[in-house]
Amino acid sequence: MSKPAIEFTDITDIEYTLCPGDDPLIKERILATDPATGVATRILRYEPGADSTPIGVQKHEFWEEVYIIEGSFTDLTLGQTFHAGQFACRPPGMPHGPWRSEEGVTTYEVRYPAPAEQ
Repeated sequence: MSKPAIEFTDITDIEYTLCPGDDPLIKERILATDPATGVATRILRYEPGADSTPIGVQKHEFWEEVYIIEGSFTDLTLGQTFHAGQFACRPPGMPHGPWRSEEGVTTYEVRYPAPAEQ
């Protein structure tokens, strides 16, 4: 299975839902997902004051590319703040976070499976 084919659509018709961890200040708008692998394309939003410390450092089995649309957030492990216009490309297993955002942040994320080992 893979992500579905979707023609241009108004993403404001897609509701934000709580992310894993159930913090009401951290929500995602899933644009496309592959139910078999769990990889997705999404808009992630941290409201001002959001903090993902309870879910800890994240590591995924998939590739993840992240572009910060607006705002900023701080990777608490790195002690570094990232701002609108910055981009990250994380291979499977790369640790990142937890995150805190004082002003709020909105990101666009694309996740895709790692190729099978050859």
